[in-house]
Amino acid sequence: MLGHFGFSYIGLIFLLMLFIPNIIWAKNQPQGYTAENENKLLLVFERAGEALTSGCALIFSDFNLNGWTVWCWWLIAAFALMLLYELWWIRYFRSERRQEDFYSSILGVPLAGATLPVAAFFLLGVYGKVIWMLIASVILGIGHIGIHIQHSKEIKDKSR
Repeated sequence: MLGHFGFSYIGLIFLLMLFIPNIIWAKNQPQGYTAENENKLLLVFERAGEALTSGCALIFSDFNLNGWTVWCWWLIAAFALMLLYELWWIRYFRSERRQEDFYSSILGVPLAGATLPVAAFFLLGVYGKVIWMLIASVILGIGHIGIHIQHSKEIKDKSR
């Protein structure tokens, strides 16, 4: 449950699926987007969660494939969430790139840009049986999803 140290190519794949769209997003941010009013405590959780999740994804070999077991269903579920995350990004990049587009849902998953990767990394932690990834994902979720909730509420308040 604590994890075995070693490089995880599965973790690297997940991180590439996470970071590549975010790098593209840096030049394609929603119209009127600003991070000025973000809750500082949520931001601390988000940054800590990002660092911890990224580190865990790379340093625990428990995430690598080691033959088929019933636990592989957790990896398949995690990968499916990441694929859905990629589809959400494609939809965002093809949109008008309004804030409403950025804080949208997909297939009933609210705030998909934040929720899907957090859930995927949590399921990756379940698959690898790595408690540190589970903890890191919860910390990330508190900050990242929390900030997205804050922005989403601000958008709804402005439209009233």
